[in-house]
Amino acid sequence: MSTVRTDGTNMFVRWLTGKHRIRMGMPTTREATTSESASASETTTETTVTVRCTGHVRTELGKYEFEYTFEGDTLREFLDELFVEYPELQEMLIAESEEESTHSGWAPTPEELPGTWTKNPVGEQTIAYARILVNGHFNENEKGFDTELEEGDRVALVYPFMFCC
Repeated sequence: MSTVRTDGTNMFVRWLTGKHRIRMGMPTTREATTSESASASETTTETTVTVRCTGHVRTELGKYEFEYTFEGDTLREFLDELFVEYPELQEMLIAESEEESTHSGWAPTPEELPGTWTKNPVGEQTIAYARILVNGHFNENEKGFDTELEEGDRVALVYPFMFCC
């Protein structure tokens, strides 16, 4: 399976074959010298996080918790790889428009909100009631999808069951 992605700074093709990942334009270990290998390892890190799932996400995947290793160190890179492996999660968690990310609540929204309120940009928001947490903090309260992940961090994919009346 191949993925072509443009992220504003460069375009690359990523081939995924199980756990084997080859990025075009990057030297292999046989081709790279020691100094090139050192610089390549600085730009491409591998991080392992614990993923915990609740509600609809747990039902979809059939598991509550698992370890996941990905190339990179941000929530965005984690989600990119996770969504390639589990495409149904992207449809389940990520809102494609502002309308999908906002629920129609019973209380009116004031014209001027108290404090500092920030929201992830469109395309980086979760659907209404779904959330992505890093170490117990909503990603919106950190750096959004640019939140840095470290080895052993916990990422929770939350989409609770909602019942009414």
